[in-house]
Amino acid sequence: MLFARDGRPLHSLRVDHSVRRLAWTPLKDISPALLHAVIASEDQRFMTHAGVDWLAAGHAAWNNLRGNRTRGASTLSMQLAGLIDENEQKRGRRSFFGKITQSTAALRLERTWSKGQIIEAYLNLVAFRGELQGVGAMSRALFGKWPHGLDYRESALAAALLRAPNSAPGVVAQRACTLLGELQQADECRGLEAFAALSLNGKLRESKQDAPQIAPHLAHKLLPQAGGNQRSSLDADLQAFATSALRRQLSALHLHHVADGAVLVIDNASGEILAWVGSSGELSAAPEVDGTTALRQAGSTLKPFLYAQAFERRMLTPASLIEDAPLSLDTGNGLYTPQNYEPDYRGWVSARRALAGSLNVPAVKTLLRVGTDAFHARLKAHGFASLKEDGEWYGYSLALGSADVSLLMLANAYRSLANGGRWSPLRTLPGRTVASPPCSQGGCNGVFTGPPRTVNAPATAFLIADILADRNARADTFGLESWLSTPYWSAVKTGTSKDMRDNWCVGFSRRYTVAVWVGNASGSPMHDVSGISGAAPAWREVMDWLQRGDPGKGRAIVDSRPPTAPAGLSQRAIRFVPASEPARSEWFLHGTEMSVIHAASAKALSRIAYPTSGSIIALDPDIPPERQRIPLRLSGAAEHGWHWRINGKPLLKAEAKARWLPQPGRHRLSLHDARGNLLDGVDIEVRAMRGKTP
Repeated sequence: MLFARDGRPLHSLRVDHSVRRLAWTPLKDISPALLHAVIASEDQRFMTHAGVDWLAAGHAAWNNLRGNRTRGASTLSMQLAGLIDENEQKRGRRSFFGKITQSTAALRLERTWSKGQIIEAYLNLVAFRGELQGVGAMSRALFGKWPHGLDYRESALAAALLRAPNSAPGVVAQRACTLLGELQQADECRGLEAFAALSLNGKLRESKQDAPQIAPHLAHKLLPQAGGNQRSSLDADLQAFATSALRRQLSALHLHHVADGAVLVIDNASGEILAWVGSSGELSAAPEVDGTTALRQAGSTLKPFLYAQAFERRMLTPASLIEDAPLSLDTGNGLYTPQNYEPDYRGWVSARRALAGSLNVPAVKTLLRVGTDAFHARLKAHGFASLKEDGEWYGYSLALGSADVSLLMLANAYRSLANGGRWSPLRTLPGRTVASPPCSQGGCNGVFTGPPRTVNAPATAFLIADILADRNARADTFGLESWLSTPYWSAVKTGTSKDMRDNWCVGFSRRYTVAVWVGNASGSPMHDVSGISGAAPAWREVMDWLQRGDPGKGRAIVDSRPPTAPAGLSQRAIRFVPASEPARSEWFLHGTEMSVIHAASAKALSRIAYPTSGSIIALDPDIPPERQRIPLRLSGAAEHGWHWRINGKPLLKAEAKARWLPQPGRHRLSLHDARGNLLDGVDIEVRAMRGKTP
């Protein structure tokens, strides 16, 4: 049984398929009627003998000598000794030497254990019927109640099973009726045979489970290790609420081909996982797949770590302007042309607005500054152990989340931002209990192990959190009022992977980190679902539940206020020239402050966007030449008088619709201003393909 941090049951899982047993039942939780029935049936002088009933043994021996068939004289203490001794169970207990061994063990047991401890252990270890072992499993399976609620009729049937666990209901009822007479409860014999038939055939079993069955994925990871019962770090109420919130959201999205999801909630300070919802349960075609550990494309959720690295290296500040304009990059295997989620471009935007609004082109340009290998190394430091290849292998798309990560990795990486850039492993057990990681492969790799480490400077982590909490900065993309705009301080980021296969929303308040994934376990794409419409509503529901608390149930209201800026930061009023963004107050790392942010002129930043240097263009002889003209594109708008040259000779005016008819050979394509000054140039090659043989 998996228990919550307060001891409430969360999930029962069968870990031993040879028997069915539940948690150990203390003596105080066992019905007195059952105790009376078992003692009367199995060992009437249990309370007075010292482990061996010599009087019963003498009667048994005399009857055996006379040839009369009688049951053995094994006391409850002797039977318990046999249950504890596995070898004794395998040999059987009917041989003379077996009885001697059993008696010796019973006498020794009685010298160290009380009568209460002996009968408690006996009732928890003895087999009642079939695979039912222990009073808990028997009571729940046969009568649909806990052992403390058993009456005399039920207790007599249970005690009658001890002598012959697999007897027919009629035989069991007859023995139970005899026992009820000895207990002076003969009136309970009326209808006993029918009642025995119902109970022994499982007709009285309650349809609901002994536990709410709301943490299957963590139960499958923890219980086989524990070998029985395990108290986890999960909060029972939160686990139930997060499960319901996810299912509500997925039900609302069923027309968009969305069936699966996962939710994680982490305590920022301790790293304890408070909620682990691995799937949508019956809504899913693959409920056994754990969405918290599955590796999927991260989408835009990796961008905060990229900008943090750029800020830390002082390549950018939150006020730095980055041009959001069409971009084509030569990868050696073709052109990489990133596009924003929305098809339009914003022109010059600050790094704050670019990150908060999740713009793709500025992120790729930031990666060009930082470098793919450096960013890859930083992600590994943040716990993304699933990035098996090097930075060059992922290329420019790493900025947009082309790498496969798990919700566990992502949630803990964001938690490190909440903790001032400090990473530490997660925990699934409460307090300081030392335990093996619940899992270590795939999406669990490196999540539960490793020394605490500083990945980002506190000042840099503060800048990222401040941007992710800025509703004004993300307003162009998400609007001022959205699922991300909480009435308390929180920092949050959404992400959507290629072809809408994965949808993420990860964020943190001062105390908690909440991460949500929605999609399909099969990997099939969703229909028109973004981070703000897919995962964000469930994220907001769970985060609101955490913050508002419930004083009536002992959960205090959580006050999440903006964090205090750490050392190394200063705040300054800034304005933009031209005024592409409103004047505001901005945070800077010491030494990077500025008051006026000038947008660079087109001439200062102009460059050729397409074709890129090193491009190879092949001409097809079967296509008319006029149809093979290639567009000449700039990274921004051209100024008056700008023109293109090919191999130093004037070619075309630099305008949006400029198209060049390529000629075979190696060429130098250059861009010049009105005075003929060189602005940019690229080297390209045009190859003529051979015509098809008729």
